[in-house]
Amino acid sequence: MAHDGAADEANTAPLLASKTEKPRRNMYAFGCATLASMTTILMGYNLALMSGAQLFIREDLGLTDEQVEVLAGSMNVYMLVSILAAGWTADLLGRRGTLVLANGFLMAGALAMSLGGSYAALMAARFVTSIGVGFALVVAPVYNAEISPASVRGVLSSLLDIFVNVGILLSYVSNYALAGLPVHIGWRVMYAIGVLPPVFLAAGVLCMPESPRWLAMRGRQADARAVLVRTSDTAAEAELRLEEIKRVVEAPQDAGVGVWRELIFQPSAMVRRILVCVVGLNFLQQAAGIDAILLYSPLVFKKAGMSSSHAILGATIAIGVVKTCFILVVSFFSDRVGRRPLLMASSGGVALSLAALALTLCVGEPSPASAAACVTFVLASVAAFSVGFGSLPSTVSAEIMPLRLRAQGASLGMAVNRLTCGLVSMSFISLSAWITMPGCFFLYAGLAATACVFVFVRLPETRGRSLEDMDALFSK
Repeated sequence: MAHDGAADEANTAPLLASKTEKPRRNMYAFGCATLASMTTILMGYNLALMSGAQLFIREDLGLTDEQVEVLAGSMNVYMLVSILAAGWTADLLGRRGTLVLANGFLMAGALAMSLGGSYAALMAARFVTSIGVGFALVVAPVYNAEISPASVRGVLSSLLDIFVNVGILLSYVSNYALAGLPVHIGWRVMYAIGVLPPVFLAAGVLCMPESPRWLAMRGRQADARAVLVRTSDTAAEAELRLEEIKRVVEAPQDAGVGVWRELIFQPSAMVRRILVCVVGLNFLQQAAGIDAILLYSPLVFKKAGMSSSHAILGATIAIGVVKTCFILVVSFFSDRVGRRPLLMASSGGVALSLAALALTLCVGEPSPASAAACVTFVLASVAAFSVGFGSLPSTVSAEIMPLRLRAQGASLGMAVNRLTCGLVSMSFISLSAWITMPGCFFLYAGLAATACVFVFVRLPETRGRSLEDMDALFSK
């Protein structure tokens, strides 16, 4: 009997342990999301490089303030073409194929910028770069959301913004490190640095699996199951995810109603609620003026009393470091705290920091003290932005859109995002001349406060929910 009892204990012990043991996090999904997100390093590098490069391009090519303003912000407007086409392209070529195509355009755009000899040539090069950036901006978050298990989807989706910020930091370092080169060479080398990385990134993307949801949409159920088994925490979760995807894919659609018609012209009440959240988040993210800080912080620091070019470019490096470090907060807490608390804390912090920056620029004459305070409030606003509003709008947009509308819905949200960003970045110098620089930051602070209220009123919590469960959440 004693032997039988020991055998029973031996048999039951593993079962008891299995109930309490947490499944291991899936490192394969982490690797796939990392490769997809790394494409956005080049986006951050190309967008923010103009912050310092404009000082040298202006001198080398004799550009006016208006030309510099348009050149700096034009890529965000150009992106509308590829952003609106990205959903269709991603559904046609797949998420992986579209990311490879994005890297091809990024390489060609960097080469064209480094060789540009006139304002027109630089504008054309920015257009080429914008195509790659637009594809990456839309498709990478969609791929990350679709490849990730629900338990870590917030962490993996936040990788996108981490790498954007790494690119921004590298651009500031490049500005500072190459500032000592001859004027006609330095800015060209800055852009030439971005030619080779897309080649290696494209090769890495080809090693990733295709999105299981795209495979299921194409009727390739076996391939979708194989990918889900490799990217889920458990085999049971893989089967559950596959059944949810099949249910959504096989759901009857209204005859004759296209995706864009269902999304914009004849949306259901559920789709309308989702669309308001996607458009609102993407608009308010950029309307709060983060790109004015990233692109024109050298002008802000000069107005505050900082005169040395090396000191100004050094301060921009601090912006990149702070932005990159604080984005890690989203990685650690978005799946623990939730999307809503981070978004509200982030937008509230941005509003307070920008209001303090505006007051600093209003009070007193430029001095070392005012310059130090200005740098402090700029860094505070960047830190606050990074802990929530920096990456979560794209994560939430990819999460809440129904599968049949996801690629096009993400395209629409990103189009609003980039158009708003373009308007901010192409108008800051002119707007500063009209309502003063402090007036600009008071305006941005008000819009950041509006974002906090919008999240509180309109956005439900999505933490821990499967993508296919979002329909039920927004149907309430």
